Amino acid sequence: MILANLSVPLLGLVDTAVLGHLADSRHLSAVAIGASILSLCYWTFGFLRMGTTGASAQSLEHSDSLLIKAVLLGLALGSVVWLISPALRSPGLTLMNAEGHLRPLADSYLQIRLISAPAVLASYAITGWLLGQQQARWPLAIALFTNILNIFLDLLLIVGLNMASEGAAIASAISEYAGFTLGLYAVRQPLGSAIRRGLLNSLKRGMPMRRLLSANAQILVRTAALLFSFSFFTAQGAKHGEVILAANTILMQLALAAAYGMDGFAHAAEALAGRAYKQADRGAFLEVCKTCGRWSLYSALAASLILATGKPLILSLMTSIADVQATANHYYPWLIALPLLSVASYCYDGIFIGALRTGAMQYCMLFSVFVVYLPLWWACTSWGNHGLWLAFAAFNATRGLTLAACFFWLFSEKRWKYSTPSGNTSFQ
Repeated sequence: MILANLSVPLLGLVDTAVLGHLADSRHLSAVAIGASILSLCYWTFGFLRMGTTGASAQSLEHSDSLLIKAVLLGLALGSVVWLISPALRSPGLTLMNAEGHLRPLADSYLQIRLISAPAVLASYAITGWLLGQQQARWPLAIALFTNILNIFLDLLLIVGLNMASEGAAIASAISEYAGFTLGLYAVRQPLGSAIRRGLLNSLKRGMPMRRLLSANAQILVRTAALLFSFSFFTAQGAKHGEVILAANTILMQLALAAAYGMDGFAHAAEALAGRAYKQADRGAFLEVCKTCGRWSLYSALAASLILATGKPLILSLMTSIADVQATANHYYPWLIALPLLSVASYCYDGIFIGALRTGAMQYCMLFSVFVVYLPLWWACTSWGNHGLWLAFAAFNATRGLTLAACFFWLFSEKRWKYSTPSGNTSFQ
């Protein structure tokens, strides 16, 4: 699960690294804006992955019915996103302060990338189901295949054919459809079983579709707030100019790479904690939580150490533009601190998703964004980009602290019997 997670941000890292070596930083800045809008669009539907993982981990039967419902839901939502995308692109670019020569580049990037929306969202459902069934090898294979293909296509289209940001978009869209195809192959047996039973019959079995939607509404709100925080960060960085925007993009891509590595332990916790929680085994549940916390901390320390010691090499690999490299170096200490400040939030997210205690995740996220992140940014606007990084770092630390408080409250020995599946939304 950790290796699968580490490969996920490679799409963004490779796009950033290849575009970062072009002579003109406009293409990197345009992709930064477009990718941020895509993240806000796609990750809002993160419940398709997270909710399906928790449901799959707790599902003792009808898991194939759960799979086909989640995949069909992903395809339907992705198709809607693609169909209405022409009406969404212009407001999104305005919100992200994409003006002048950046706007047409970012718009073209978005137009191409959104073609693969159905594949992306359906792949979320497939990955979530596989992780819940503790079949982590397939998500790793899918992620590696998608990213290796994306690297090859990036080099071909951006470097070989000089297609710049449009080449990056085409490479990603093709890779995402290829990854979805491999995902369908990975779940061919349970998917085939559900289809042979009859599509309507399979849809009637197990959890109703409306319950899948309503049970994940809190994850949807939580994810939307999280993505707002990232998009707000990018939008404010854009106000400081193209160079700072490009530097922030590089640092954020590196932060996301570290985050995905740490989040691998959280994904393991989703499946294992979810199964222990379903069986009402508090001892096993707490043991999973302790193991997740311990190894997540080790991974955060390792990430910060690698980022600190490898700074010259990392920055030279990410960009050859002197101004962007110097600016990224100036704000690099925030990147080194970020894994340690955010690690707790990743670990607790996995535990709460596995237990399907999504209400706590929602409220902790809203508190962190609207009570800490935005007010602190406003108070520190005179500090420029340093103030923006300070607010973002505090936001991540607050997420971990508030989730820790909720964990000790919800899963205390006295409250355990009220926290069991009989008193919670179950997907069985």
